[in-house]
Amino acid sequence: MQDYHVPVLLDASVTGLNIQPGGHYADLTFGGGGHSREILRRMDQNARLLAFDQDKDVLRNLPDDKRIIFAQSNFKYLCNFVRYYQLGPLDGILADLGVSSHHFDDEQRGFSFRYDGPLDMRMNQQADLTAEVILNEYSEQQLADIFYLYGELDSARRIARNICEQRKTKRIANIADFKDLLAPFGRNNDKKYMAQAFQAVRIEVNGEMNALKTMLESTAKVLRTGGRLSVITYHSLEDRLVKNFIKAGNFEGKVEQDFYGHTRQIYKTVGKMITPTPEEQEANPRSRSAKLRIAEKV
Repeated sequence: MQDYHVPVLLDASVTGLNIQPGGHYADLTFGGGGHSREILRRMDQNARLLAFDQDKDVLRNLPDDKRIIFAQSNFKYLCNFVRYYQLGPLDGILADLGVSSHHFDDEQRGFSFRYDGPLDMRMNQQADLTAEVILNEYSEQQLADIFYLYGELDSARRIARNICEQRKTKRIANIADFKDLLAPFGRNNDKKYMAQAFQAVRIEVNGEMNALKTMLESTAKVLRTGGRLSVITYHSLEDRLVKNFIKAGNFEGKVEQDFYGHTRQIYKTVGKMITPTPEEQEANPRSRSAKLRIAEKV
């Protein structure tokens, strides 16, 4: 649905899958369904598409199409669902790792600093861990690590210290409280700084880095030789993991060799990294930081 989320790099990401009309594919981040619909458009009636999303809100976006199988689950369980539905080996996998516009625009979900609302940030609304729990119950060291590792903020320790001092007298209950605690460390209420801080907490709430690692390792198990992987990232932490895994089969990016000097290669890169055109960025400002990497299993 267009009002739920505008698909980023739609043609390039789907074309990168080299769709085989009767093949089996997976869209690991269904969201508004834009990428899934384009994949379905290029498939015949014998094909199958496994679509993942943790958020129950996306159920209203599902097309009435017998070729699609929906998994309301985290994409880290890719192997389990491919095995359960007997879909493997897959011909292609697409993952758009961005947060849906729907999440940013729904003030009750707590993803955006533009609104005042609950400190939630859960992709899976059935999960127990929320941003409020993290900000009120994590230790100062844990908070500092989150803001430094996931937000890449130099002021991580000072932010963590301020949070822990403030919550001694008042629980951090909503977005406005969190923004007030961040304000002393940003420059003129810098939007990028706020976005990095919110990103850091969101990543922790949803376990995004560990889920991404598990998912990438799973793609190597369920794709056929010659199958394609098409991944869109939006920040350096994600992109580094994807780039390193495609290059070296690990998350450090270190190419390993056996005793005979043969390299361990799971994927080969297909083409160059792709970014949105100026026209797409103007039409959809949230696409500006997107990077698309395409790889083929060897």
